[in-house]
Amino acid sequence: MRLIPSGLDPSALDDAVPAIRRWLRRRARRRRWRIASARYPYRRLSMRAWLAVWAFVGSAIIVVGGLAVSSSHRSVSPVARNMLAQLAIVPVLAHRPPHRADYDRSAFGIAWTDDTGVADAGNGCDTRNDILRRDLTDVRTDATKGCARAVLSGELRSPYTGSFVAFRRGRNSSAVQIDHIVPLSYAWDMGASGWSASQRADLANDPANLVAVDGASNMDKSDQEPARWMPPAPGFHCQYATQFVTILIAYRLYLDAPSRDVLAASLSGC
Repeated sequence: MRLIPSGLDPSALDDAVPAIRRWLRRRARRRRWRIASARYPYRRLSMRAWLAVWAFVGSAIIVVGGLAVSSSHRSVSPVARNMLAQLAIVPVLAHRPPHRADYDRSAFGIAWTDDTGVADAGNGCDTRNDILRRDLTDVRTDATKGCARAVLSGELRSPYTGSFVAFRRGRNSSAVQIDHIVPLSYAWDMGASGWSASQRADLANDPANLVAVDGASNMDKSDQEPARWMPPAPGFHCQYATQFVTILIAYRLYLDAPSRDVLAASLSGC
């Protein structure tokens, strides 16, 4: 099955690769990303497609104190055009269905389990520690009973607000939280209720669907879809929309029409 839909220009993604690689080197994150499990080949994205998720991180969009400064919005970037084309093939419902009463977080498996088929699974550390190591700077780690490289401390510049948050393992660790870009209860309403347990666990722990943010923003977002909530910092809207669309495509989820319009507007401004 094609992972990059016909009609998309693969060269546009190639153009983004150098900037992304420079960003990755700065963050010292040298790892090979893929979306999901080998047990579900239709979900695996090529490196080129996965790099689209990070294209806007290496761009000229900077988040400072919750305000976005962009080098130019005069034209839509090639990567954004390709994401708009992918958005056009996502199946759409007129509205998000009434929230299903049978939703329970446990349906997506043990929180932050290492036993899935996604990137970094099986490395001996829970997903939360994996994402903290990826997204925080000045990270200090130590071995614990459940993780050989558990994060003890670090600093986060929350992509949702641009604010700096100090992370310290312990009672105040909730100052930094891991957000699901596509909320799990939204995914449940939009198709995940019919999945197998292992598929749901993959979505809940897929690094492509996760980002470390300040706790207040995560609580404010809750399980809201893009039509009702977007990050306060406009400079992260391109990245947020890119990740949201990538997960919808990779996991074959539905999207509500109002959120489609919001995502399209965000990508059109990238």
